[in-house]
Order: sequence, then C-alpha cells, then structure tokens
Amino acid sequence: MTSEITGAEIVVRCLAEEGVEHVFGYPGGAVLYIYDAIFNQDKFQHILVRHEQAAIHAADAYSRSSNKVGVAIVTSGPGVTNAVTGLATAYMDSIPMVVISGQVPSHAIGQDAFQECDTVGITRPCVKHNFLVKDVKDLAETMKKAFFIATTGRPGPVLVDIPKDISMHKCAFAYPKELDMRSYKPVDKGHAGQIRKAVALLLSAERPMIYTGGGVILANAAPELNKLVDKLGFPCTNTLMGLGGYRSTSDKFVGMPGMHGTYEANMAMQHCDVLIAIGARFDDRVIGNPKHFATHPRKIIHIDIDPSSISKRVKVDIPIVGNVKDVLVELLSQLDAADGSAGKPNQQALASWWRQINEWRGRECLKFTDSKEVIKPQAVVQKVWEVTGGDAFITSDVGQHQMWAAQYYGFDKPRRWINSGGLGTMGVGLPYAMGVQMANPGSTVACITGEASIQMCIQELATCKQYHLTPKIILLNNRFLGMVRQWQQIDYGSRYSESYMDSLPDFMKLAEAFGHVGMTIDNPADVEGSLKDAFAMKDRLVFMNFITDQTENVWPMVKAGKGLTEMLLGSEDL
Repeated sequence: MTSEITGAEIVVRCLAEEGVEHVFGYPGGAVLYIYDAIFNQDKFQHILVRHEQAAIHAADAYSRSSNKVGVAIVTSGPGVTNAVTGLATAYMDSIPMVVISGQVPSHAIGQDAFQECDTVGITRPCVKHNFLVKDVKDLAETMKKAFFIATTGRPGPVLVDIPKDISMHKCAFAYPKELDMRSYKPVDKGHAGQIRKAVALLLSAERPMIYTGGGVILANAAPELNKLVDKLGFPCTNTLMGLGGYRSTSDKFVGMPGMHGTYEANMAMQHCDVLIAIGARFDDRVIGNPKHFATHPRKIIHIDIDPSSISKRVKVDIPIVGNVKDVLVELLSQLDAADGSAGKPNQQALASWWRQINEWRGRECLKFTDSKEVIKPQAVVQKVWEVTGGDAFITSDVGQHQMWAAQYYGFDKPRRWINSGGLGTMGVGLPYAMGVQMANPGSTVACITGEASIQMCIQELATCKQYHLTPKIILLNNRFLGMVRQWQQIDYGSRYSESYMDSLPDFMKLAEAFGHVGMTIDNPADVEGSLKDAFAMKDRLVFMNFITDQTENVWPMVKAGKGLTEMLLGSEDL
C-alpha cells in the first residue's frame, strides 16, 4: 500500500523534484502546515524576508541572474496583496517564477474569513497563469504545471493558491514526469521559410540595424546573437532589458535605444532600411511615438516567442514566431549556407552606413562635465565599472540612477544587469541584490540606488544580516525624487511639487544599526578610494552614501509623445 502524505509535504516534495535550492518567503496562518513541512526537510534553504514584496523581488532576481526558477511563499490576505507589486514586476519583464500562496480553508472561501482575499481574481491580470487547488489529489500535478507554464513559451510568474485544509489533507504522492496540456502548446522552432526570407532581406540591406531586447537574455541566446552581429558586421543596439545580450565593448554596439538611449542608436533605428528586432517589443520607451517611427519606411523582421507581441505597436514585414535561440541557430545556419555565393552583405553600402553612424557617435551624447567640487553620479557609476572590472552583477532601483547605471556601466555578459524594466518598480534594488547573491554565491554584487528607492525596502538590510549577504549598496543621493524632479523641471515649469526629500535618515548610522558597514562620501576625490575599500570587504555589506550633484539630469532624453529622433541632448536644448 502506498503511504499517504499531507498536501504541505507534497508541496515540499514537488519543489525538491524541480531541483529548487532556495525559497524566499514569510510565514502566516494559512501556510503554517507548509512551513512545518519546510522545517522537516533539507532539500532547499528558506530565506525569511521582512516584507512579502521583497520575497517576490528576491525570487525574481534569483531567476533573472541564474536561469533558475525563482520560488516564493506568502500567506493569505495581506501576504498575497503585498506580493502583487512583485508579481506585476516579474510579469511585465517575462520572468519565470512560481509563487505559492496560502488561502483560508475551502469551506470559508467567500465568507469574508480572517485574512481572506480573492487571490485568483486579484492576481489574474499580473501573472501568466494562476491556480486555486481544490483537491489535494490535484496538488502535485498543479505544481508540475506551474513550473512548466512559468518556463516555457514566453516565460512569466505562475501562482498556486492553496487553501489551508488542502495543505493538511493526505493522499499518495506521484509527481508527473511529463505533461500534455491540450490548451497550451508553445512554439519553439521558427518557420524555415520565414527565416529564409529574413536572411535574403538582411543580405540585401544597405543600412541594416539589429535591435535586441530581453528576449535574448531569457532565451540564453547571447552567444548566437554575438555570433550573428560579428558575422554580419551590422550595428547592434540592446534595450534596457537586453543589456549584456551583445557585448558593450564591441565597436558594433551603438548603445541603448529609446527615451534615454544614445543619439547614434536612435538615429540608426530611425534611418535604417532593414531592421531586425530580436526578442524586443517596440515598447513606448524604446521607439517613442509609433507615428513618428513610421515616417521613415523600412523593412522589419521581428523574432519573438510571443505571437501577440508581433505587429502589436509597429507593423512588421517578416514575422517569425519561435524561441529566440532556436531561430538564431537556424538563421546562422542559413547564413553559413549562403556564404560563398551572393551570401555577403553589401560591403560598400555597409561602410557608408558605418561612416554615418560614426558621425552620429561624434556627438558624444553621453559626455558630461566632471567636477572637483561636487560628486557627479555618472562618474560614480564609471568608477564602479573600473573598480569591478566590468564584471559585477549590478542591480538597480528605478529613476535617474537606473538610467545612469544602464548608460555608464558597460555590460559584456547577459544576466548581469538586474532591474525593473516594464513596470518601473521602486524598491527592487536591495531585494534584487539578495536574490542575485543567493543564486550566485561568491560573485561581486552591487546595488545602484537612490535615497527614495532604497527606503521602500530598506528593512531587508536585516535579511542580509541574517543570511550573511554582502552586496555593496551604491546610493547616489541627490536629496530629490530625481526623475520626478527632472520631469518637473522640463515639463512643469520647475514646480517641484513633493519631490524634495528634506527628512532623510543618516544612512551611515542606519546601515550600522542593522549591523553593516556605513560610509558617507561627499568629496569627488574620495570616490575611487571609497569604492576600492568597499569592494575589498568581501564579507561585509557596505552601504555607501554618495552625496551627489542635485542638478544633474539624465541625457539624452526623448520627451513623452515625441519621436525617436526628437532628442534633448542637454540643458541647452530646453
């Protein structure tokens, strides 16, 4: 006779079957049977956060930085509502995660029970899929489905809501080895005929452009992308989510496109005659106003795993639905087969195109004036790159510091740049750093943040202390909600409504109160030495409060509603 185990034990066994090594969470009444089962196992480590939002963010970054599935557990009611921001953050950026939420007992659902909420209804718009388990016999298969759905097709977070009685009920454990879901059949291989058309179009281009996004990172397709760019010799741009997909140190890399992208990337995107979009979605922060983008006719190839993303904002000529890595492998194979005949790009036209791009590069749009009197935030990021050899995992929060990190820290490898792209969530930086370090022990991890963002999840300094996590916190402190202030200066007549932070804590003392090392740096001459000292302290979290120039803005900038080439390159353009 097969022995029976509880639903809680089934959850733990399922996580072990999936090879889960770390789970982020926060206990509460509805998940206490599950936590009791966690106490009695040794297959994975549980990390106790200080707020459920941080559990989801940490699991999110764990996934982004490692290609593993991030897992988090939260309790019912406020536990799951605290998790919604993290779920929406992961959903917007297509991050594979499995979140287990507790629910009130089955008989109490719909009765306004203590700590009850409609978890399935609340989370439906911000997860790839969710489940409410109504029978313990369905639990193992549901967990298998959750991991399968999260990691296949266009990835995303999946939530499994487990009523408390289900976690107590017993049945035999059987974890399915294979799944056949009739209603879910994602396509991996691209259409060979469409790829053949794409190859012919690429080889006929005179002003080609390769535009890549987070889909390259998620598909682990960076090696294929680097091979493609190097083979063709075409210019390449990575979006904010795609940084590191193609190495930034190559002369073929023209920088990031979009609202705060480089002049050369935006001009090339607009004036190319053939554009190949790989794992990117033409979102509003990248192409600006679609009507403006359409004023220059060009042929567009679009490769994406999600058919709903193709021609969603910009009409394309050659759609290719499939896993980015698989499609690029086939594309490279067809290019190799074409070699020797007419299978070479037009070198004369390409040389002329590069001359034009280098002329745009000559504008030096990221140049800034350094100072000996006040710390420039851009200079701090450049020094972080130098001190870490460009090889750190960099997490960021959201705002000016995020854009400076993207612009001035060159990424040569994928999964090193961890930030909230689509949702733009403040507060992610510190829990992201925690997740990254749990997934990549022994690696150098730095969180570039602002004084407003860091305070949103600052309680996680306690989690770092408990689990001996030692990221370096680079606080670019300009005593403002920096990006809000920048927009208020440019678009709202310098009316700085509620954007000044005039009651900041002493961050050095605060860090020390949590048991970490705190530093305050206000002299430009001390920047490099302080960074070297901090990164030399391998076994300590160091919180570095850089007092930076309050007046600095992020340039270039494309104002909302404007076209890609309608860039402000500095205050002189205002």
